Amino acid sequence: PVFAGMNGSAIENFSCVIYNIFLMNCTWQAGRDAPADTQYFLYWQKSRDEEEMECELYIKDENFRNMGCVFQNVSIGTEKTYFLVNGSSKDSLIQFYDEHIDLYKI
Repeated sequence: PVFAGMNGSAIENFSCVIYNIFLMNCTWQAGRDAPADTQYFLYWQKSRDEEEMECELYIKDENFRNMGCVFQNVSIGTEKTYFLVNGSSKDSLIQFYDEHIDLYKI
């Protein structure tokens, strides 16, 4: 498949940390070549049977860009969780980033 969007505009260094059993933080960095006005949005799907949901509580940087997400009441199953972060900018198309993660391995 052809990935629409400018090279270097997708997020980088995506990682998630679980703490206190039920809380999870996922963070990322803006793409190296992403325009300054790029805003990112995280969607996740706990398992194939569940709906995809958008992050409810974003972590923002000083420019009000979404740079992470706090998840509450996380239940850790054995299925891979699917994460997708896409971006929007008025100047250019932003590439998306996606990853399947085994939460129980974090």
